[in-house]
Amino acid sequence: MSDLLVDLSANPWFKQAVKQLGLPIPTPQKLARPAGPRVARPLESRAVVVHSAGDGVVDGVLATTLAEAGADPHLVGPAEIPSDWQAAAEAYGRPATLHADAPDGFKAHGLVFDASNFKTPEDLRGLYDFFNAWLPRLRACGRVIVIARPADKAKDPLEAAARAAVDGFIRSVAREIGRKGATANAVFVGGRAEKYLPGVLRFLLSERSAFITGQPFQLGASLRSKIEPQWVKPLDGKVALVTGAARGIGAATAEVLAGEGATVVCLDRPGDEELCGKIAQKVGGRPLMVDITGDDAPARIKQALLEQLGGVDIVIHNAGITRDKTLARMKPEWWDQAVDVNLGAVTRINGALVDDVLRDEGRIVCLSSVAGLAGNVGQTNYAASKAGLVGYVRTLAPSLSKRGITLNAVAPGFIETRLTAAIPAVTREAGRRMSALGQGGLPVDVAELITFLSTPGSAGLTGEVFRACGGMFIGA
Repeated sequence: MSDLLVDLSANPWFKQAVKQLGLPIPTPQKLARPAGPRVARPLESRAVVVHSAGDGVVDGVLATTLAEAGADPHLVGPAEIPSDWQAAAEAYGRPATLHADAPDGFKAHGLVFDASNFKTPEDLRGLYDFFNAWLPRLRACGRVIVIARPADKAKDPLEAAARAAVDGFIRSVAREIGRKGATANAVFVGGRAEKYLPGVLRFLLSERSAFITGQPFQLGASLRSKIEPQWVKPLDGKVALVTGAARGIGAATAEVLAGEGATVVCLDRPGDEELCGKIAQKVGGRPLMVDITGDDAPARIKQALLEQLGGVDIVIHNAGITRDKTLARMKPEWWDQAVDVNLGAVTRINGALVDDVLRDEGRIVCLSSVAGLAGNVGQTNYAASKAGLVGYVRTLAPSLSKRGITLNAVAPGFIETRLTAAIPAVTREAGRRMSALGQGGLPVDVAELITFLSTPGSAGLTGEVFRACGGMFIGA
């Protein structure tokens, strides 16, 4: 279902009329989304302004990542261009430009601030000085990223305060720039995790993160990964299982995974053979019709993956149901159904696949929900099951790290699907406008996040919950 207000907002005459007449109508920016699979230089000739400390490991990774991705780097902070930036310029033909002030008429695709050396609350003034000058230069659908160190690894309370402040700062920036379709995210880089920063930066600075904003990405070095990420066709030769693949987010995920080279097994329930078959045919994958709540479901899925494809590399637990009713009016079978499909089946299928079928360096992504983080009237069963997934992911993930396997959860917010189309119009409109971006997301927005978490470039992220909510911070 399309969002009429977003479509109208793309018309400059409409936006001008709203402004001149002083009408109380929000005019959200239509989001720029990717047109196809990943490319080697996603930031080709795009201006990215970086506040550089001029030293440290993070600075060197930034220089190489931006140059390799094709960006035009503009540096603020150092008196002269640091050696890391000079080396990257020579290697990739992307010389950095040094700025003391924001030039008139200059527009940036991205603003990146390196706060990895923050020690005290006084250091936070650097955020104000940089963004006060440069945020007005950010283009529509631009990107803001602040790189910091994790607060829980700080040496003293003052350092922890400075680091933790970045989270609140970035959530507020996301609110301020959301109506122009721009996003703001923080990346907290743990010790020795800098090597995993390129994949996250390429994702967050690209159009693939269009609906991801106000989020903290926690990069750690606990994973024993031996695979070097490749930026084009990163899933070439991989086998992916997607449950609930016949429609909505599942269908979109199957398409995006296949576009990046994966062979996709599209699993859905018996009775949806026609829809599931069409998706499987469209992506060059294979349909698998199984009721995931059946006693024999884990064994049947395991057997199909082993016999047909020799194993699996990526498991996406997308299948889910709602059985909404206030608790006092809820039938016991509705409680049992929601908890079993959304949580119980996930744990049982993983139990059958992890040891014998899921290959080393594999990826598992479970679909949670912002309802599981914040709660919702009439959804005690659904919220309990989705919150249960969060606890499951965070607890199981460390035990998989030694095999190079990551396990994460994705929590969608308001996404334009057949389910949200059935919501009463007033409630639907309120849900759309609650996000920082002032609109609902599309299934492909969630699929892009899931696909990123399925690639080798996401190796530093595990045991985390990532919202695909457009900055709808309920339950934060």
